[in-house]
Amino acid sequence: NILGYFIHVERIPNNCSDSPNRIFLKDRKILLNVSMAYYRVNISAYNEAGESPQAIYIVPDFFATDLPGQIHVKRQGTNAVVTWTPEYNPRCFVVDWGTGKEHMHMKIVTTATGNFTLENFQPYKLYKIMVHTSDVCQCESFIRHEKTFGVTHFYSVEGVPRTGPPNVTILNITKHSALVKWNEIAAEDCLGFLQGYRISYTDLSRKKTLAVTLNSSTTSYHLTGLKEKTIYRVQISGFTNAGEGPLTLSQPFSTPKYGIVEPQCNCITEHES
Repeated sequence: NILGYFIHVERIPNNCSDSPNRIFLKDRKILLNVSMAYYRVNISAYNEAGESPQAIYIVPDFFATDLPGQIHVKRQGTNAVVTWTPEYNPRCFVVDWGTGKEHMHMKIVTTATGNFTLENFQPYKLYKIMVHTSDVCQCESFIRHEKTFGVTHFYSVEGVPRTGPPNVTILNITKHSALVKWNEIAAEDCLGFLQGYRISYTDLSRKKTLAVTLNSSTTSYHLTGLKEKTIYRVQISGFTNAGEGPLTLSQPFSTPKYGIVEPQCNCITEHES
C-alpha cells in the first residue's frame, strides 16, 4: 500500500554544499518550472515498511529557439571569452559550460559587466555554454529562481570531419537519373560545425568526375543528366570551416539501356463485365 512519493531534484552540475529538501507527494505527477540547465530527478515510493529504491530520470535537452538573449564566444588561446547583453541587471548570472551532461562546469558571476572568461578548452570538441539569470543567489535556490538567458555552442579549434557520412545507398536508378541517400555524420565525428556535403560522381567510361555541394541539412540528392548503360561511382564527404573530410567508400551503380517500363494491365471493369 503506497502512501506517497519522495521527489529529489538535483541540478547538473551541482556546486551547492547542501542538497535541497525532498518533495513529498501523494500524486504521481509533479510540475517543475526549471531552467535549460541539466537536471536529475530521483523518485522513490514509500509505505509503512519503508522506502523503495530510486528511479532516476535525466531531464532531456531543451531545443528552444525563442530565448531572449544572445551569447557571443571568442577564442583566446585555450580560453574562451563569453559576452552577453543582459536585458536587466539580475543579482547574479550562472554560467554552465561543458561537453555533455557528465562533463559540465558551473560558475556564479555576480558582476554586471556581461562577460566571463572560461578556461582550458580542448580542440575539436563541441562545448555547450549556457547563461542563466537569478535574483536569488543562494546556490540552493537556483532550481526555483534560475531562468535561462541564452544558449550557444562553441569549438575552440575546428577540425575536418574524421569520416564521411554513413549508409550511402543508390536508389531509383533509371537510364538518366539516380537517387543518392545517406545518414548524417555523427556529431562526435564532425570535429567542427558541419557546413555541408560534397557528392562526387564519376563516369567510368570517360573518367569524368562531377561534384555537387549541398548544405548540412540535406541527406539525399537526385543525380540527373546521366548517360544510359554507363557505370558510375559515387563518393561523399563532409566539410567544416577547417576543410573537407575523407570521402566515403566508392558506391558503383549502372544505368540501364532502357527506361523503367510501367506494368500494364488489360483489365475488365465491373461495369463492362
